[in-house]
Order: sequence, then structure tokens, then C-alpha cells
Amino acid sequence: MTLILHEHPLSSFCWKAKVALYDMGVPFEARLVELHDEASRAAHYARWPIGKMPVLEDTARGRVVPETSVIVEYAQTFHAPSAGMIPADPEAALRVRLLDRVFDSYVMEPMSRIVAENFRGGEDPVGVAQADALLAKSYDWLAGELAGRTWAAGEAFTLADCAAAPSLHYADKVLPFRATHPALGGYLDRLEARPSFARVLEEAQPVMHMFPGRKAA
Repeated sequence: MTLILHEHPLSSFCWKAKVALYDMGVPFEARLVELHDEASRAAHYARWPIGKMPVLEDTARGRVVPETSVIVEYAQTFHAPSAGMIPADPEAALRVRLLDRVFDSYVMEPMSRIVAENFRGGEDPVGVAQADALLAKSYDWLAGELAGRTWAAGEAFTLADCAAAPSLHYADKVLPFRATHPALGGYLDRLEARPSFARVLEEAQPVMHMFPGRKAA
């Protein structure tokens, strides 16, 4: 296998990369990174000293590619040039990249902060309240921005949707939005029904019990 995705099946950013790779039809091997295992952790930090996941290794080209959005763009550029994850049209590409950043920075990040706080013991109520407020603001903006669209940036499934899928799936577990933002909930339904994301969710089922969610009130 030319492409190896070093990942963990519970990681939201790893989900983003896998959705894109599955949707583009790019073959790859998913290889588990076990940070609690000294050898696995050392090997991963040797690949990418920052230590974040996922990391894509292209053995045929001798490349190691970190950062999820860059992984998707790399895979399209060198392995699926007609995929359209990032449109050729400059204006459309900018819209996709903006939404990608919104989902990563203003949905995924505050969701992760809430989950991490629960994992640490829940001793930062101010930080959690700030994360909740940012999520609520993001839900409001996204509900208006995505109105009337099948997918995040229009009628084509793109990088923005790959970012949206794990972001919204996990965010709905820590600050549910289906009742308050039904259009956003409908969009999440479409994402979860997409074969590429449905496959990722199925693969994650054996470890989903490990997701800590948010601290009970």
C-alpha cells in the first residue's frame, strides 16, 4: 500500500482525513498510533515532532504529510486530481477553505475543549462556558450560511464537508443542536448517511464507548 494514514479511530481529525480518502476512492492503510505505547509514540514523534494525528505517509513518493487539510489537498493533488475536494474555481475554493477553517476552529476546537475538560476532571467551568458560547455562535452562523445547500459549500461534496462531518457529529453530543437548529441537524443527517462517513462511523463503533463527552451537570 502506497499510502499509510497513521491515526486513531476515535480522533475527529483522523475522521476528517478518512472521510476524504474514502470519498475520493484513494486506497490507503490505516495504521493505529498508540500514544500510551512507548515504541508507537516514539515512532509517531519521529514522523511528526508535533505529535498530532493524523499523519499521511506516501511511501512511493517518500513524503510524510501532517495536518488534515493539507493531507486532503495532497491526496487530491497527487492521487485523485479530478476528485473536487477543493474546487478548481478560485472563488469556490476560497468558500470551501473558509468553511473548512470554521468547522475546524469554531466547532471542532471548542467541542474538543469541552471533552478534554471532562477528561481532566472538569475543573474549568469558565473555559467550558466560553466553549459553549462559541459553539452556539457557530451553530447560528452555520445555520444561515448553509441554508438551501445540500452540502456545506453548495451541491458538491468537498473538503468543507469532510471537516463538518466529525465536527458536527461530536458537537451534537456535547451541545445538542438538532432541536434548536433543525436545518443544521438535517445537514448532519446527510453527512452521516454519506457512504464515506458511514464507513468511518462503523469503523469507530468498537471504541466509541471511550468518548468521554461532557461532564454531567
